[in-house]
Amino acid sequence: MKAKTQTKKIILYIVMLAICVVTVGPFLYTLFIALKPATQGIYDGILPANPTFSNFVDAFYKTDFLRYLLNTVIVTGIAVPFNLLFSSMAGYALARMNFKGRSIVLTLIISTMTVPFQLYMAPLFQIAGELGLRNSYVGLAVLQVSTAFGIYFMRQAFLTVPKELEESAYLDGANRFQVWWKVAMPLVKPTLISLAIYTFTFTWGDYLWPLINTTESSMYTLSIALAQMSQNFDGGNLKLISAASILTTIPSLLIFIWLQKYFISGQTDGAVKG
Repeated sequence: MKAKTQTKKIILYIVMLAICVVTVGPFLYTLFIALKPATQGIYDGILPANPTFSNFVDAFYKTDFLRYLLNTVIVTGIAVPFNLLFSSMAGYALARMNFKGRSIVLTLIISTMTVPFQLYMAPLFQIAGELGLRNSYVGLAVLQVSTAFGIYFMRQAFLTVPKELEESAYLDGANRFQVWWKVAMPLVKPTLISLAIYTFTFTWGDYLWPLINTTESSMYTLSIALAQMSQNFDGGNLKLISAASILTTIPSLLIFIWLQKYFISGQTDGAVKG
């Protein structure tokens, strides 16, 4: 019996190691290429012979990296707080407020998640032009300021909040807005942080919408800049592209590591009630 248990553990470790290699391997290989000096070819071994950060420096000075980084930071800075605000307000209304057609509204919101973005990006592009949202930070962030996933995610979290706490607040003279802000919101903090990470990651790496909604290079985000660099690939700038890719990935990794414990707990908040 003991040997059988050890065999299961060995198999589990092998599977986990394989998953780790598949997920982390490409990132490490990209990092190794970015650290290779000019005297070493990109295919001359996996590890850099004399690691150097010159490629990362060139990524700043040979490209307009800081401008693209600033654009991405501004767009993400707009999308994340507004998505948390609007999604939490709508999610609380769908979880706690009784009104006619609530189930229909929820069904319509959820159904929008099944529609591919490619099917409605053309009308969105036309609407953005008519509203003057092209080549603007608001126009780039507008799709993420309130999302169907965020509304549903927050609704599930609010369903786990005991109604007795809210009823006590009402008895103390609090209105609905105060109950939402001072009672319900602090209790779903892990879910809010999880949604913030989702929104940040998606907005930070979004490519298709910024591509079709920007016509000026000064408004490019990091994802578009990396794509432009890859299109001009001639074999000699792969180290530069790799360095820029690593620099683009670092903020997402740092935020996830920083908020990891809240992210993990937030994943289970919506699993108690459906």
